[in-house]
Amino acid sequence: MLCISLFVLKRTKVLSNLSIKNYALIDQLNVSFSSGFTSITGETGAGKSILLGGLSLVLGKRADLSSLRNKEQKCVIEAEFSIHKYNLESFFKSYDLDFEKLTIIRREINPSGKSRAFINDTPVTLDVLSKLGSRLIDVHSQHQTLQLTENDFQLKMLDALAENQQLLTSYTKALQEYNKTSLDLSELIDIQNNANKEYDYNSFLFAELQSVNLDVGILEELEVQYEQLNNVETITEELSKSHQILNDEQIGVVTMLSQLKQVVSKLTEFGSGYAELHERINSAFIELDDISSELETMQDSIEANPNLLDEVSEKLQRIYELQKKHGVLEISELITIREELSKKVGLTENIEEQIREKEGLLKTQEEELDRIAVKIRERRRKTIPNLKKQLIEKLTILGMPSVSFKIEVNPSKSFKITGKDELEFLFSANKGSSYGELKKVASGGELSRIMLTIKSILAKYEQLPTMMFDEIDSGVSGEISNKMGDIMLEMSKTMQVFSITHLPQVASKGNQHYKVFKQEEGSKTNTQMRKLTNEERVVELAEMLGGKDLSDSALAHAKQLLN
Repeated sequence: MLCISLFVLKRTKVLSNLSIKNYALIDQLNVSFSSGFTSITGETGAGKSILLGGLSLVLGKRADLSSLRNKEQKCVIEAEFSIHKYNLESFFKSYDLDFEKLTIIRREINPSGKSRAFINDTPVTLDVLSKLGSRLIDVHSQHQTLQLTENDFQLKMLDALAENQQLLTSYTKALQEYNKTSLDLSELIDIQNNANKEYDYNSFLFAELQSVNLDVGILEELEVQYEQLNNVETITEELSKSHQILNDEQIGVVTMLSQLKQVVSKLTEFGSGYAELHERINSAFIELDDISSELETMQDSIEANPNLLDEVSEKLQRIYELQKKHGVLEISELITIREELSKKVGLTENIEEQIREKEGLLKTQEEELDRIAVKIRERRRKTIPNLKKQLIEKLTILGMPSVSFKIEVNPSKSFKITGKDELEFLFSANKGSSYGELKKVASGGELSRIMLTIKSILAKYEQLPTMMFDEIDSGVSGEISNKMGDIMLEMSKTMQVFSITHLPQVASKGNQHYKVFKQEEGSKTNTQMRKLTNEERVVELAEMLGGKDLSDSALAHAKQLLN
């Protein structure tokens, strides 16, 4: 038998206060709740479902404009939760929210239809609100028993008893890595298939671009060189003219400036101003004389070179053709295309090796996944007898003495988010009856009792949120409802439990009892809710037992239920 350590939590309250304003038949409602087991009763149509609907809005349900009582005012629903023992700090940190031991969730619905949600006054999306809400309150109604028929829920129940949480965390991480590698491999194979078709063409384009020097600035450099080589005669002629203007014996600029320098030099002894003027003329003379020498050097270096001109012209033409071919204007764009083609060609040449590496990694990851999945499966199988034993014991108490289950875990062919298992969860309510799937053979009342039993078992093994049962006890007899109430009361020793019920046997089990009722105020009807005193509880239970006309026997029975 697998040894299982039970989860233990000192009784604490989670939902401590609920305030509803301008919602359906509720004008203004403010109620505080305690820990333990809370029963909620009221006549049909009094508004119990309205109360639950309002609460569901702060848990992330989508808003409906028709739910506004006064269409000209906004609806505000606010709930206070005591969460200091529920290990939610990491959740708040991941969504950049302020963690408060007493956390307030607020939902506002404006007359325009716009809805806003807040956690500790910080605006949040409905998705974030829903994720937090699911960890605070589990609202369970009759139609939600269908969840019980789903394999994922059944596996979750089995894993809680098998204490598979740590293994499942490791499995989930390994599965994510495996899926990523599998996706990478598929993409590489797709690239290979497409690249093989384009390899020759890409190789040709790459070689074509590689054959040309495509450094940044090369085009401008070649264009300048081409203009110089193509205009040698003009350049030589203009350089000669420039040199002559500077050095003509009669009117050359350098000759004239030399004469000016000699004249002004005679004035230097008459003051510093003349000396400075002479220095400036001398500087101009030196600069022009240097320019004259450079013009002469440039003139001597210029010579016609038809071969080089043809070579430069050819390079330019190739670049122009490449720009036109690839539809670009800048050399930098051609360089980018060359680099992309280089990657494509290189990827095609190395793709086989990359695929082999990914295939090897995928195999290693698959082996690791299988190893963890086998451990999960073994623990699940060892837990099945314990689960069946607890289910049968509790359901026998709930009036199903002949109930039996056939639960088997078998390997599946593929990896799933829950492991690599196929779960067969079959049920038989009566001796001699064949086994069948819950959704096919279990009645609504049987499903309700099975779900309650499972929740009570899970409460021992994992930290469940506040549990709210919405008429889960409908359609069962008084004696069975009494047992269901006992189970809820037992669950409330480690968690906060609410039960919206029509049955006095269940209502009497509550540590506290609230009544939902309608109140007429002028032309309007308003839904209210208040906590009952012990005396009021006796009257409420008696009315639930025998109607408005209270009899002594009904009152006596009510007192007996409370005692």
